[in-house]
Amino acid sequence: MSIHLYNTLSRTKEPFEPANPGQVSMYVCGPTVYSRPHIGNARPPVIFDVLARLLRTRYTLTYARNITDIDDKINAAAAESGQSIAEISSRFADFYHQDMEALGVLPPDIEPRATDHLSDIIDMIQGLVATGHAYEADGHVLFDVTSFDQYGRLSRRDRKELLAGARVAVADYKQNPGDFILWKPSSEDLPGWESPWGTGRPGWHIECSAMSARHLGRTIDIHGGGNDLIFPHHENEIAQSTCAHGGQVFARFWLHNGFVNVDSTKMSKSLGNIVTVCELLEDAPGEAIRLALLSAHYRQPLDWTDEVLTESCRKLDRLYGTLRDIQGWQQDWPVTEADSTFLSALEDDLNTPRALAALFDLAREANSSDVEEQRKKLAARLRASAEYLGLLGTDPEQWFHSEPQGAMSKETIEALIADRNAARQERDFATADRIREQLDNAGITIEDGSGGTRWRRSG
Repeated sequence: MSIHLYNTLSRTKEPFEPANPGQVSMYVCGPTVYSRPHIGNARPPVIFDVLARLLRTRYTLTYARNITDIDDKINAAAAESGQSIAEISSRFADFYHQDMEALGVLPPDIEPRATDHLSDIIDMIQGLVATGHAYEADGHVLFDVTSFDQYGRLSRRDRKELLAGARVAVADYKQNPGDFILWKPSSEDLPGWESPWGTGRPGWHIECSAMSARHLGRTIDIHGGGNDLIFPHHENEIAQSTCAHGGQVFARFWLHNGFVNVDSTKMSKSLGNIVTVCELLEDAPGEAIRLALLSAHYRQPLDWTDEVLTESCRKLDRLYGTLRDIQGWQQDWPVTEADSTFLSALEDDLNTPRALAALFDLAREANSSDVEEQRKKLAARLRASAEYLGLLGTDPEQWFHSEPQGAMSKETIEALIADRNAARQERDFATADRIREQLDNAGITIEDGSGGTRWRRSG
């Protein structure tokens, strides 16, 4: 079955085939590095990591995800902290990489930074000025939205309304209220680079257009990001890239993920409800956070609650429990083949809820089978399928024994279990029950069986 993706540009689900047979180019808007990433920032890299994993099984993929390190928010953070712009952006880029690695997000093939592409940006702006799509005014260079008759097509916004200035800041130097900045002047206290228009810095939108063209070419197969980027960022990217490249299509497929809310409320600093990835990692494994982000379809909003994360830990316990309880599947059944029902769900516009349901169906079938070889085969298929989602990559015993910050150590747990077993052997059941209660209060579940006592962290 071919992959079908929902294209924001057409508002329909379309069969996906790359423009160049066998080769896919994908660009995803990355972080602006001025603070620790919150859970909403983590959803796009996790979603597009799953898409990248799927695409790589069929095509040669070149995946670029940028870092925005020229931005007024970075300037403000630097001024507030007393650090340089470079120190702020480098520090928070490192934090971003650490947090995404903890969520199992594989690095992109290319990670361009705006500061490394100033010549590309300036060249693109000069081309737009030369062809009449941009103009200089009061030290700024702006894109003339009236020069592009398809402006508003992606966001489905009325062009006349946009030109009237709806939701767009109006400045005296603009010819039209909807015109947007390609280059702006910098005062002495702000970062700036020499250009034909004086010392200044680029606007946000032109950065992505220039970096995408440099690394992926004038037309790319897939462009992705959050719903909040549809307008104005992606709308403006289409306008300036199409005009800079003589009318060539900028991106063939546009994919956008829904917002992450916290307890049904939009995250905001004013409400104090921003949940950062690093805070969540103090209480839960990155794999559980990743599963929670995949629990809803990527185009739908996701409501983040404590219960969502707790349930994700329980789900992983069940899946890892299946792999732990079926012995020998790694040796007897090489992990090469994913489940067809699982794959058809992913091929249907990355339907991760349906794909996760297929994983649990596999686990149930494996657990209920009386045929050992069939159990092993299903366990291997479960593991191969989960790899597409970036799940179940940890050794099962390690998953159950992983030690969260501040948790009871493995050595203490095993010493208490030994004391409990000794108490049971001596028929001192009061002591045995007290130790079991102590472990239970510490979030440790123990299971007595014919092979001895096993334990796992239950959160």
